[in-house]
Amino acid sequence: MAAAEAEAGRNGWPVAIAIVDSAADIVLLAKLDNTQHSSAAIATGKALTAVNFRRPTKVFQDGIAAGGEGLRFLAVPGVTPLEGGFPIVVDDRIAGAIGVSGVLSAQDVQVARAGLAAL
Repeated sequence: MAAAEAEAGRNGWPVAIAIVDSAADIVLLAKLDNTQHSSAAIATGKALTAVNFRRPTKVFQDGIAAGGEGLRFLAVPGVTPLEGGFPIVVDDRIAGAIGVSGVLSAQDVQVARAGLAAL
């Protein structure tokens, strides 16, 4: 969390950062100053999607963007199909996930990856 918050702070990005454990329970949630109200729920949704489906949320975003069969993701309960959620993998096991929301998707990803890199 500290590394993700530091990355957001260095860039002046108002984001929410959610970290969940392997059982999809919220462990940490931070909403930085001036973050839009919906960002905490979106960050949490991204983290829950990443841990429950054991993959980055970009997989769902890309599937929907591709259309066709990818549109089926819209019917899957509990999917937040927005880039910025990643599983946390420790010793080849899913230990939890991180989700970030509040700025552009690429910036959310940068913040999340900074958190992951600190492990």
